[in-house]
Amino acid sequence: MLFNSLDFAIFLPIVFILYWFVTNNNLRLQNLLIVVSSYVFYGWWDWRFLSLIIFSTLIDYLIGRKLIIEERIPQRKLLLWISIIVNLGFLGFFKYYNFFVDNFITAFSLFGTEIKANTLNIILPVGISFYTFQTLSYTIDVYKRKLEPTKDFIAFSAFVSFFPQLVAGPIERATNLLPQFYIKRIFNSSFALEGIRQIMWGLLKKMVIADNCAVIANSVFSNYNDVSASTLFFGAIMFTFQIYGDFSGYSDIAIGTGKLFGFDLKKNFAYPYLSRDIAEFWRRWHISLSTWFRDYVYIPLGGSRDGKNKAFRNTIIIFLVSGFWHGANWTFIVWGAYHAILFLPLVLLNKNRKFLTPVAENKTFPTLKELMQILCTFLLVVIGWIIFRSESINDAYMYISRMFSSSILSIPTFVGPNNTTAMISLFYILIMILFEWKYRKDHFVFESSKSQVSMMFSTIFIVVSIYYFSGSSSDFIYFQF
Repeated sequence: MLFNSLDFAIFLPIVFILYWFVTNNNLRLQNLLIVVSSYVFYGWWDWRFLSLIIFSTLIDYLIGRKLIIEERIPQRKLLLWISIIVNLGFLGFFKYYNFFVDNFITAFSLFGTEIKANTLNIILPVGISFYTFQTLSYTIDVYKRKLEPTKDFIAFSAFVSFFPQLVAGPIERATNLLPQFYIKRIFNSSFALEGIRQIMWGLLKKMVIADNCAVIANSVFSNYNDVSASTLFFGAIMFTFQIYGDFSGYSDIAIGTGKLFGFDLKKNFAYPYLSRDIAEFWRRWHISLSTWFRDYVYIPLGGSRDGKNKAFRNTIIIFLVSGFWHGANWTFIVWGAYHAILFLPLVLLNKNRKFLTPVAENKTFPTLKELMQILCTFLLVVIGWIIFRSESINDAYMYISRMFSSSILSIPTFVGPNNTTAMISLFYILIMILFEWKYRKDHFVFESSKSQVSMMFSTIFIVVSIYYFSGSSSDFIYFQF
């Protein structure tokens, strides 16, 4: 079920009414309703894959229960590894089986040996990368004794399958979300209205920014051999804002929906395109994944405690793994390596934590230096997104090499109605940038707005939504990851 679909527009009010007015604030009934609703939400796509979520939930719940009474270190490690192998085993099979088979065959063919191996017609379960990491955080934290194992299977099932963030995050930690299922929740109108504003902002970013930018980006990337360098650059810009509007829009809708039911989910984006270097960008982009890799991979590997060499090694590992997490294609691995190359000089110079506060804090406008830092960082990110978006490494190389040619100074051109769509998209992007700059200290745009501004924004949202929403809906990009 998509957030930007008519199905969800009907589903959400029904669950909301049942949750607050039928369960009579009974905590166990509310949690059970969340589990059932989440399974309906996920099963709407393909009910067969519910078995994966249920099995993963059951395995990690039982392992957590066993870890309560098990004190022997070898046995505790064995239990942890069972959880890791089962969860990553499912993820690896569904997401990477064909990738490894194809590359295995290619590797041997380079040495003149032909190997026959069959790939499988595997359907990738939506959201498997997200809920796998979420449930793993529980087992790992229980093993490290950072979290008391739960005895409430319904609460744990609700934590694993919580429908607002089930299929595309934010990737919640058990230490943050699970305890919220133990506490009696009372309806808070101010918190719910804040959630509605965040949902509105997220839908606008998806339906108005991302979906319009997608028209141009798809056209340019599909015909990159036939257009000018300036058109290629414009297309790359469009994809840069498409993926941001799409993914951060999903996160806003998820967090806002969580607030409707009394839950406080972690922030996943913090205006990343206002970053002054790559390190700041990664502190602001897909925060739940970046911090997951930091806490569960980078730090256990030694982090930066044992000198520059290990810090370099661990940084490279993190970015490569992060790239591979996104999909079974070499483009994602190269994209991760590209960002590692940009990040390593900052580690070497001890400048990777230079920018920890919002740009131009307590000022209306940035300095010229800050503006140039933002633009340079943005350009580097755009180049990375070209690699990310391309079908192959060769396509990425050809796109970038053609983009940096003499025709980059020409005026971008598009076919037919795409000219109008391009101008409309650019206009909406500029509006979004202005709002993000104004509210860059807040968790999301309009978080701290007054009632008059909220009413105006709500009216704009309704008008724009009626114009763009015709009963059809487009998938969110990160559903494929």
